[in-house]
Amino acid sequence: MQTQQKRVKTRDLPVSRAPRPEYVAAIRYPDGRRDLFHIRNADNFADARELVISEVGDVLSVMIALRH
Repeated sequence: MQTQQKRVKTRDLPVSRAPRPEYVAAIRYPDGRRDLFHIRNADNFADARELVISEVGDVLSVMIALRH
């Protein structure tokens, strides 16, 4: 004899947003010093670059990469 089983309703899972990308910026100052920055609030590479330059000011070069 088989028993009947109740069907369990699937719970409505909250919709989660995709995580924002995180970037790493390597900068070189005009005097030769260098530094690394981690950028979490940027929408894209251009936005990450603007955030770094606005934060540190005068730089010789900036290299932005997507952090894994």
